[in-house]
Amino acid sequence: EVQLVESGGGLVQPGGSLRLSCAASGFTFGSYDMSWVRQAPGKGPEWVSAINSGGGVTYYADSVKGRFTISRDNAKNTVYLQMNSLKPEDTAVYYCAAGIRFWGQGTQVTVSS
Repeated sequence: EVQLVESGGGLVQPGGSLRLSCAASGFTFGSYDMSWVRQAPGKGPEWVSAINSGGGVTYYADSVKGRFTISRDNAKNTVYLQMNSLKPEDTAVYYCAAGIRFWGQGTQVTVSS
């Protein structure tokens, strides 16, 4: 069974940090590019960041560039999103995805004072 399980979300004050994790199982994790996508209340999905299968190439949306860092550990079948300098507009459900084929259930991130 394919599973992508996100964790690490929560409530944080503006300017704070969170580290999201996405643990994968049931497929060949190291063969897939991985992405993070978020969806804020009442809005459509927004692509946030991606990393290639080997971990050497990363991409970021302009809205998070310089604040978020994506990484992966293929030995642990896990992809991470380090989020720093969080803003209220980062509030959303964050999903990880393997290619466009597999998706997690999401983890809520709320940035509020």
